[in-house]
Amino acid sequence: SDYLLHILFIVATVLAAIVVAVFIGWNLFAKEPERPVYTPRPQASANQGETGETENSGEAPGQISGDRKDDFWTFLLVGQDTFGGGNTDTMMLVSYDIPNQKLSVLSLPRDTMVNVSWDIKRLNSVYNYAPYYDKEGMEFLKEEIAQLVGYEPDFTVTIQWDAVGELVDAIGGVYFEVPFDMYYNDLSQNFKIDLKAGYQKLDGDQAMQLIRYRHNSIGDTGRIDSSYGYANGDLGRIETQQAFLKAMVEQLLKVENVPKVRQFIQVFQDNVETNLTFQNILWFAQAAFLGGLKAENVEFVTMPGNSSAYAYSASISKANGEYSEASYVTPYPNELLELVNTKLSPYAEVFTR
Repeated sequence: SDYLLHILFIVATVLAAIVVAVFIGWNLFAKEPERPVYTPRPQASANQGETGETENSGEAPGQISGDRKDDFWTFLLVGQDTFGGGNTDTMMLVSYDIPNQKLSVLSLPRDTMVNVSWDIKRLNSVYNYAPYYDKEGMEFLKEEIAQLVGYEPDFTVTIQWDAVGELVDAIGGVYFEVPFDMYYNDLSQNFKIDLKAGYQKLDGDQAMQLIRYRHNSIGDTGRIDSSYGYANGDLGRIETQQAFLKAMVEQLLKVENVPKVRQFIQVFQDNVETNLTFQNILWFAQAAFLGGLKAENVEFVTMPGNSSAYAYSASISKANGEYSEASYVTPYPNELLELVNTKLSPYAEVFTR
């Protein structure tokens, strides 16, 4: 009918006005960030001897040129959970290739072994130890991550996990397959997780329960029931977090969420510490929405490594007073190198070791 056509015309006009307003707003306020000046770590210079074994050339260590790929940006995303004492238990190295609209996310297990001077040599301890070495937490963490992947990320983003719940509510919930029943209740902290297995729409509070979950509790005591949880420990938790974040990104990138960009950025600003400005964040949002970033081009991977490694610890003791061992994840160098060169490194020249 003419009335229906009139209504459709009004709706189309309003939507067009919103899109135009968003586009104008982006171009007025978005600002490309300045590229940090950083030289990647040196690589050892070596020659092959007659025996085929590597010999030191006697020259200064070689170094990749430092020439950057066009519009290729890197970020260190650190998740802090107020219920976990603010520990940096979620660490992700993100690369955004704007010309090809590809986003690669490497999860770094919290128990990744790093070469530090203190006893428990886990990656998630670096941030909190920084003050003892007259360093700032994120800078210290960037340095240690550079020892793993060969470069320091351009920007750092420290996010309180509560922001995920706020974003989920802002986009009206996220459909997700909860892998199994999850129940953890600690009455003393008023902290409860209660999710049923299956495909369902999660609101912000339920999303927070999902990404915080590690183990079930014994009743409502808050004591861990070690017999029920992820079979592969923290790696299982990482896999669920990755799957959920990808589902959330897919929802965020839908066209109906374009007018909510300012709301998303406000949530970001309220819950995030970063060396990116508001204009920089808007610039990346513009690159993603207008560039056509799709969920299928967002790839989550976990650092390849041995998750069953152990090492002697002087600070962990058994009930009988004997010293025990600390568990670690040790990287598989060749597989990690392949990931860095093909998906993560912002440099045109490849790393060789």
